[in-house]
Amino acid sequence: MTQEINWLERINETAAFIKERVGKMPKTAIILGTGLGNLVEHIDIETIVPYEEIPNFPVSTVEGHSGRLIFGNLGNKYVMAMQGRFHYYEGYTMKENTFPVRVMKAIGVKTLFVSNAAGGMNPNFKIGDLMIITDHINLFPDHPLRGKNYSELGPRFPGMVDAYSPRLIAKCREIAKANDIRVVDGVYVGTQGPTFETPAEYRYFWRIGGDAVGMSTVPEVIVANHTGIEVFGMSVITDIGAEGVVEEASHEEVQKAAAKAEPIMSFLIKEIINQFEEL
Repeated sequence: MTQEINWLERINETAAFIKERVGKMPKTAIILGTGLGNLVEHIDIETIVPYEEIPNFPVSTVEGHSGRLIFGNLGNKYVMAMQGRFHYYEGYTMKENTFPVRVMKAIGVKTLFVSNAAGGMNPNFKIGDLMIITDHINLFPDHPLRGKNYSELGPRFPGMVDAYSPRLIAKCREIAKANDIRVVDGVYVGTQGPTFETPAEYRYFWRIGGDAVGMSTVPEVIVANHTGIEVFGMSVITDIGAEGVVEEASHEEVQKAAAKAEPIMSFLIKEIINQFEEL
């Protein structure tokens, strides 16, 4: 019988390492998805910590995910950015995938911004659109809160009514309108991957209430909410699977579409962070 992992010990060990290595701790963290890692170019970097040097941390294996923690100033706010995330399809458990979010809470993070590349099912969407995630549908085959619940980390049965912060969503809409930036709202469907969707799957996801689909984000958002971190999420629509308009996607095309939209998303996230005093 294998010994159960003591996640509290691991979280505290990793948090202690980061505090000692970095010093100043942020209140705001950003998880950068496929093709969106260049947001770090907007950060006045003070410290870089490669994932492989962090105890208990997984290592990103996907092309386009660098695998570094970045600490520095984004505009007038001190932030932490994860340049590269972890996915269920890489073979990690849900606990491992979401471990960095647990560590964020342990070092004092209060607000998390998550980004991703996603395929759009909504017929009103276009490639390159930025979608504010207003809700999600969890279709992963496992759950990050399955197993022993540590009351120190959060409640056994957390609510998910406002999984995505209404006030941060409202602020993003306000900034986008003021700067004549097209943003759309939508529900993100989280699946395990790594295959892109079939036409029938796109139709299914659309009919159950999804606007875009991807292979990340949902587990991180669940854990962030469980532990009391406020969340804002945004997707770049990198391919379209609306009924009758399915386009064959590839990882390279997804990266290109995401990279093209990255400067606009970076601007929006930077402005949201800088317009809230407590972030």
